[in-house]
Amino acid sequence: MSTETTDSPEGTESGVLAVVESQLSNFGLTPLRAAHELGFHTVLVSNDPDRYRVVSLAEEVYAKHLDEIVTADTNSVDAVVAALAPFHEAGRLRGVMTVTDYNIPIVAEVAARFGLPGLNPQAARNCRDKLLMRNACRAAGVAVPGYHQATSEDDALAAADRFGYPCVVKPMTESASIGVTLCRTPAEVIAAYRDLTASPTDFRGQPRRPGALVEEYLIGFEVSVESVLVDGERHLIGVTDKALGVHPHFVEMGDTFPSMLSEPVRRSCTDLARSALDAVGHDFGAAHVEVKVTADGPRIVEVNGRMAGAEITQLIREATGLYLQREVVRLHTGQPADLTRTHDRAAASRYLAAHRVGTLARIQGEELARRVPGVVEVDLEAHPGDTVRPAESNLDLLGYVVANGATTGDAVRRAESALGQLAPVYVADAPERFDENDEATR
Repeated sequence: MSTETTDSPEGTESGVLAVVESQLSNFGLTPLRAAHELGFHTVLVSNDPDRYRVVSLAEEVYAKHLDEIVTADTNSVDAVVAALAPFHEAGRLRGVMTVTDYNIPIVAEVAARFGLPGLNPQAARNCRDKLLMRNACRAAGVAVPGYHQATSEDDALAAADRFGYPCVVKPMTESASIGVTLCRTPAEVIAAYRDLTASPTDFRGQPRRPGALVEEYLIGFEVSVESVLVDGERHLIGVTDKALGVHPHFVEMGDTFPSMLSEPVRRSCTDLARSALDAVGHDFGAAHVEVKVTADGPRIVEVNGRMAGAEITQLIREATGLYLQREVVRLHTGQPADLTRTHDRAAASRYLAAHRVGTLARIQGEELARRVPGVVEVDLEAHPGDTVRPAESNLDLLGYVVANGATTGDAVRRAESALGQLAPVYVADAPERFDENDEATR
């Protein structure tokens, strides 16, 4: 374990809020900024603190909002407890949290050991593991797709035959749509199964549960339900419309808040989400439940014991004025949350993806995208010289735009118009204009 103190204007006697790993995105660093704005001494605990420096918000957060970095084995509860023990023994540790699925059970255990606010550890495990989540939901009568944990290729094929083609093969403990594949043939089922079982560990180096989930394919559209549990009462923040990319993958290509769906459809989704959260035992803080709306009604896709990722919290803030990261930090530090809305608008995000494999020369159209009315952010995460490919997971996306508007329709049209201004240019198409060290080509 090692500790690094960063330059910060905050005093060393302020209470400590520790973030244990995060999502590899701008959103992933925003809880540190929110905590620092509240006056906390912010600590990032990570087994690779530099991994987050690739996102565009990193320079600001590391310089202005991060007081201390502790390097530790964040895949171990005991190691995280040891890393945070000095703050606890000094009476300074006020809260510990994460917004990445990989570390939710670990953080729940750590919070419980220190007697800090947090999610029940078993509920955290249920949210983290898709098999446990589905088992809990099915036992409680909550609608989920047909599913089976396959532990061999023959087992996977038998499950696919039972559910019918196409079917979905997915990992049980990944995030960001990593490894989720639509399979139309037995050969594709075998290929997906082999891909998922080729490594004993996941994206963050944690052990995988053996095998893969084979699931019934749900035909329909996807939404997510955002909520926060405060003093035993579940407060609905709203429903988010989700746009997904082309098959065989399930990459999130944009979000819209609030949903444009009819009130009866929204209500059916929120009712199902509440039942799913009860089924997994979710008893603290924010939740993000993904739901597929089918001809037979809504079905649970995922139950996440955390705030929504990507740009959804930014959409919520643009649409309602609610700074969800700040209020969730308050909950994790034992303070009351204020979920008051200050306005009633709408916002939408849309994501840029490569249309083929290649080396990126630049992304053109950034200034044009910023000129679209209502656009509040254009963020390009890919850089000249990067090897890019059509998105197979959210990790492959090149950037995003966010726009707001008086109505959901206004926000969607503005975001899509802004996205339409952006286009990746490849070295093979413009070799004479490429210089990987020239910021002007970005």
